[in-house]
Amino acid sequence: MLSHVTLGTNDLPRAIAFFDRALAPLGIVRHETSLEHGMAGYARAAEGTPQLWLMRPIDGRAATVGNGVTLAFEAADRATVDAFHAAGIAAGGRDEGSPGLRPHYHADL
Repeated sequence: MLSHVTLGTNDLPRAIAFFDRALAPLGIVRHETSLEHGMAGYARAAEGTPQLWLMRPIDGRAATVGNGVTLAFEAADRATVDAFHAAGIAAGGRDEGSPGLRPHYHADL
Protein backbone atom coordinates (compact mmCIF):
# COMPACT_ATOMS: atom_id res chain seq x y z
CA MET A 1 0.00 0.00 0.00
CA LEU A 2 2.82 2.45 0.81
CA SER A 3 5.84 3.14 -1.36
CA HIS A 4 7.78 4.98 1.33
CA VAL A 5 7.58 7.25 4.36
CA THR A 6 9.50 10.51 4.67
CA LEU A 7 10.37 12.17 7.97
CA GLY A 8 11.52 15.78 7.82
CA THR A 9 14.54 16.85 9.82
CA ASN A 10 16.45 20.07 10.47
CA ASP A 11 19.56 18.16 11.61
CA LEU A 12 20.22 15.29 9.21
CA PRO A 13 23.49 14.07 10.81
CA ARG A 14 21.79 13.86 14.21
CA ALA A 15 18.75 12.08 12.72
CA ILE A 16 21.03 9.61 10.93
CA ALA A 17 22.91 8.86 14.15
CA PHE A 18 19.62 8.19 15.96
CA PHE A 19 17.97 6.04 13.28
CA ASP A 20 21.15 4.03 12.57
CA ARG A 21 21.15 2.89 16.20
CA ALA A 22 17.41 2.65 16.81
CA LEU A 23 16.57 0.65 13.66
CA ALA A 24 19.46 -1.83 13.92
CA PRO A 25 17.57 -4.33 16.13
CA LEU A 26 14.86 -4.51 13.44
CA GLY A 27 17.38 -5.35 10.72
CA ILE A 28 16.78 -1.99 9.05
CA VAL A 29 19.93 -0.29 7.78
CA ARG A 30 20.84 2.85 5.88
CA HIS A 31 21.21 2.11 2.17
CA GLU A 32 21.61 5.63 0.80
CA THR A 33 23.02 8.88 2.11
CA SER A 34 23.39 12.25 0.41
CA LEU A 35 24.24 15.03 2.84
CA GLU A 36 24.55 17.35 -0.16
CA HIS A 37 20.92 16.70 -1.10
CA GLY A 38 19.80 16.38 2.52
CA MET A 39 18.56 12.81 2.59
CA ALA A 40 19.17 9.32 3.92
CA GLY A 41 17.22 6.17 3.01
CA TYR A 42 16.61 3.03 5.10
CA ALA A 43 15.40 -0.48 4.28
CA ARG A 44 15.77 -4.01 5.61
CA ALA A 45 19.34 -5.24 5.15
CA ALA A 46 18.40 -7.72 2.40
CA GLU A 47 16.35 -5.18 0.44
CA GLY A 48 17.81 -2.43 -1.68
CA THR A 49 15.01 0.09 -2.09
CA PRO A 50 14.66 2.45 0.87
CA GLN A 51 11.16 2.76 2.25
CA LEU A 52 11.99 5.17 5.07
CA TRP A 53 13.60 8.48 4.18
CA LEU A 54 15.00 11.21 6.41
CA MET A 55 15.09 14.51 4.54
CA ARG A 56 15.48 18.23 4.87
CA PRO A 57 12.16 19.59 3.63
CA ILE A 58 12.17 20.04 -0.14
CA ASP A 59 10.50 23.45 0.14
CA GLY A 60 13.51 24.76 2.10
CA ARG A 61 11.46 25.64 5.18
CA ALA A 62 12.07 24.15 8.62
CA ALA A 63 10.80 20.69 9.44
CA THR A 64 8.18 20.79 12.20
CA VAL A 65 6.77 18.22 14.60
CA GLY A 66 3.90 16.10 13.34
CA ASN A 67 1.86 15.87 16.53
CA GLY A 68 -0.36 12.81 16.28
CA VAL A 69 1.85 11.06 13.72
CA THR A 70 2.69 7.41 14.42
CA LEU A 71 5.34 5.46 12.59
CA ALA A 72 5.08 1.72 13.35
CA PHE A 73 7.67 -0.86 12.33
CA GLU A 74 7.08 -4.60 12.08
CA ALA A 75 9.13 -6.81 14.38
CA ALA A 76 9.59 -10.58 14.35
CA ASP A 77 8.71 -11.03 18.01
CA ARG A 78 8.31 -9.26 21.37
CA ALA A 79 12.04 -9.58 22.16
CA THR A 80 12.83 -7.62 18.99
CA VAL A 81 10.28 -4.98 19.99
CA ASP A 82 12.03 -4.64 23.35
CA ALA A 83 15.47 -4.42 21.67
CA PHE A 84 14.20 -1.76 19.26
CA HIS A 85 12.72 0.27 22.12
CA ALA A 86 15.92 -0.01 24.17
CA ALA A 87 18.06 1.03 21.18
CA GLY A 88 15.83 4.03 20.52
CA ILE A 89 16.00 5.18 24.14
CA ALA A 90 19.79 4.61 24.22
CA ALA A 91 20.11 6.71 21.05
CA GLY A 92 18.35 9.62 22.79
CA GLY A 93 14.71 8.93 21.98
CA ARG A 94 11.75 9.42 24.31
CA ASP A 95 8.63 7.34 24.66
CA GLU A 96 5.03 7.68 25.71
CA GLY A 97 5.01 4.30 27.41
CA SER A 98 7.11 1.17 27.30
CA PRO A 99 6.49 -1.63 24.78
CA GLY A 100 3.43 -3.76 25.37
CA LEU A 101 0.06 -4.69 24.00
CA ARG A 102 -2.39 -1.90 23.29
CA PRO A 103 -5.70 -3.81 23.37
CA HIS A 104 -7.65 -0.56 23.00
CA TYR A 105 -6.18 -0.44 19.45
CA HIS A 106 -5.93 -4.14 18.55
CA ALA A 107 -5.68 -7.44 20.43
CA ASP A 108 -2.25 -8.26 19.03
CA LEU A 109 -0.64 -4.82 18.77
